[in-house]
Amino acid sequence: MSESLSQKQKQVLNRRSFLKFSALGSALALSPALWPKVSFAEGKTILKVRDYGDITCLDPGIAANLYDENVNATIYSKLIQYKPGSEWGWQLDAAESIEQVEPTRIKFTLKKGIRFSNDFGEMKAEDVKYSFERIADPAFESPIQGDWKPLDHVEVTGDYSGIIVLKEPFQALWMTTLPYMAGNIVSKKAVESVGGKFSHEPPACSGPYVFKEWKPKQHTVLVRNKHWQGPRPDFDEIRIFPIDDEKTAEIAFEAGDIDFTRMSISSFEKYSKNPPADALVTKYPSLYYVWVGMNMENPKLQDQRVRRAVQYAIDVPSILQAAYFGVADPATGIIPPGLCGHREKALIPPKANIEKAKQLLKEAGHAGGLNLTLDVRNKEAYVTSAQVIQATLAQAGIKLEIKVHDSGSFWSLGDDSKGDRWKDVQLVHNRFSSAPDPYYAAQWFTDDQIGIWNWERFASPEYNKLHEKAISETNREKRCAMYEKMQEIMEESGAYRFITHEANPVLSRTSIKPALRPDGMPLLRYFQQG
Repeated sequence: MSESLSQKQKQVLNRRSFLKFSALGSALALSPALWPKVSFAEGKTILKVRDYGDITCLDPGIAANLYDENVNATIYSKLIQYKPGSEWGWQLDAAESIEQVEPTRIKFTLKKGIRFSNDFGEMKAEDVKYSFERIADPAFESPIQGDWKPLDHVEVTGDYSGIIVLKEPFQALWMTTLPYMAGNIVSKKAVESVGGKFSHEPPACSGPYVFKEWKPKQHTVLVRNKHWQGPRPDFDEIRIFPIDDEKTAEIAFEAGDIDFTRMSISSFEKYSKNPPADALVTKYPSLYYVWVGMNMENPKLQDQRVRRAVQYAIDVPSILQAAYFGVADPATGIIPPGLCGHREKALIPPKANIEKAKQLLKEAGHAGGLNLTLDVRNKEAYVTSAQVIQATLAQAGIKLEIKVHDSGSFWSLGDDSKGDRWKDVQLVHNRFSSAPDPYYAAQWFTDDQIGIWNWERFASPEYNKLHEKAISETNREKRCAMYEKMQEIMEESGAYRFITHEANPVLSRTSIKPALRPDGMPLLRYFQQG
């Protein structure tokens, strides 16, 4: 990421942009013969995995894509890391011990002997302080600054000990900040030696693997860290191939070119009934959330009755059957089942109510019908969803034009820094990633995200107030109720029709033992040989 980018541009290139298009995926879809072929020395153990995007930045203070984090979580240390398994939890990493001694004070002690590569010495508490405070510093303009928004400072109490001091309690700290993107610890000395920021070549690593090579749109190579003091990782190398399209990844898996990939939902039934001889097929619940959003500032959608007509005219069960083959369930909001704040029911039932939609359109002065556009990313499930939406809206008298975009074009649609393009946006089929705390999903719909990720230009003082209160609320029941209310406010605005949280089916080689989060996302540092 260029250091000359504006703050808004940097935010636009943040964690949502993990969905951006990989040119390799497009090329590989043409022919498996175009795959890069790599020869390895005899006896070398290689883990080959697919990710759905190419790395954009390996500076943890700037990187905010999931595919950047898949690398960063492998080459850097955190105080704590996500624990692989079927339930969300964390385990110690760089921390020998960590304890929340007060609602706003977390005391930690580092393990001794954690060394940074390239002769940058031992990890100290000063490195923890530097890593966290640089992200929290507004002047640094980190795209993940919000993950350390409540941070006041890190107090260094010894070479290996310190206290994380918060301005207010922060309930998301343990599941979205410390074990995720904002928790990576860098070497202060190493980062300052390259001017305080870097891009694709880390000056120092401290995880079980270190960065070796990146070939844009081809692969990223990680190798064992010779200074690593923890359990010896099983693989000599990890090779990560950026492939945007799941169907292409499936071809690569069957050809033996990769050992692990998320598969397309449309292929789940086929592979479940007839998996490749050396493959394991598993389906995991997903933290993604998919919805149709409406630009409230577009002249055609300023009337709430029009927006609500669209909500009622979209038939979610038909979308799930046609685009997700019955594998995914309807969403009731942005927070999936199992997390604090999940709603059992949405205000508007999943099944369309065409008569209600027609009535609302008539009340809004559109008894003769209405023409609208829907922007969608060029992926099979999304385009199919758009076509189903087009058909059901037509029944209500809404003629829908579908505009299909590649990822690069799509992710600039609602970005104010790109000019006035956002003014032409009407309906958008969208999909965001999330983390195992409702704060992560909810933060994108506040007023200050308008023109960045809040493409609906949804503005609610009540939503903003609840968002701020929920950050520090220590009573779980009260906190969950706040997030339920926030989703209700979103839905009442008419700007959101919630579709699904999808599902996350994966293919893995029987010769490996994947280490996965409960949502099926890989924790590469913990992968083992089968």
